[in-house]
Amino acid sequence: MPGQMSAIVEVALQLIASATLRVDTPGAGFTDITGHAVGFIDQISAGEGVLLIYLRHTSASLAIQENADPDVQSDLIAALDRLAPEDAPWIHDVEGPDDMPAHVKAMLNGVSLHVPVTGGKLALGTWQGIYLWEHRRAPHTRNVVVTVVG
Repeated sequence: MPGQMSAIVEVALQLIASATLRVDTPGAGFTDITGHAVGFIDQISAGEGVLLIYLRHTSASLAIQENADPDVQSDLIAALDRLAPEDAPWIHDVEGPDDMPAHVKAMLNGVSLHVPVTGGKLALGTWQGIYLWEHRRAPHTRNVVVTVVG
């Protein structure tokens, strides 16, 4: 079987900590929240475990994505715009033409993430960042619940 497993680290559950992060978005696009997640891990002195991240909204989403080349974000936005265009014949349009496409984008992308915490650090890859992805054109205040179990 190809691949090699690292040494297994076993720890007893010692910590459950939670907080809510308020994020003011400038409108459609990515807001990097990696620094907030790292600060939370540092503040509670987490060792081994998992960071659970949950967005309490239905027209924005969360993503772990490339943090080096901004063209990736532009291409991702364009891809979702092709999948859920504003000019499609949506029935729900009470909050404006960008609302229903935002709901579809959030459903496709998801509103929760989990990131391993190893040695007190997020186990993100070299080019990975954690983003709140606002799908509405107008600025919004979004609430993100962060919880560590470890």
